[in-house]
Amino acid sequence: MPKQRITKEMVVSTAFEIARRGGMGNATVKTIAEKLGCSVQPIYSYCRNMDGLRNDVAEKARAFVQEYIGKSIDKNDLFRSTGHAYIKIAKEEPHIFRLYLFQERKSISSLDDLYRTETNPAVAEMIAKELNISVEAAKRLHLNMLIYTIGIGTIFSVTSSSISENEIFAQQEQAYQAFSKSALEDKSNE
Repeated sequence: MPKQRITKEMVVSTAFEIARRGGMGNATVKTIAEKLGCSVQPIYSYCRNMDGLRNDVAEKARAFVQEYIGKSIDKNDLFRSTGHAYIKIAKEEPHIFRLYLFQERKSISSLDDLYRTETNPAVAEMIAKELNISVEAAKRLHLNMLIYTIGIGTIFSVTSSSISENEIFAQQEQAYQAFSKSALEDKSNE
């Protein structure tokens, strides 16, 4: 029987699956090799160091989260459903959510950079239209909700999952009401 050729994609996918079940700390060269049924040599040939592998797995986590969010969005309630999707993935896939969150983002040096990198600009336009506010005010509202949702999602992903989704969704709604009230007050002061 010919030996199976181990590819970099196989290594990254296996590391991702190990990290998905138990966190990136469990994705060692040894556990990846065991899962692939090979020696550690092919793993080392693709991964000169664990930082490179972690980055590849984090990129895979980012794509996974984006796909999950995309599939979970209700086009009739885009803004809220996006926030809810982040909370659901934090609960269902806490290790992947943390990999996604804690991935270094070297190109971000301001909150504006964060907004451009982590959001869809069409959402701000939709919020502006829905609330009859400027696109800039809508971006601020959206950024506030992004920061809030990432924070509460992080809390949700690192606690025992005894906090109910409905409690988190209610908290998100309170934040949305407060942030949107502020955006509407800014509009009336213009």
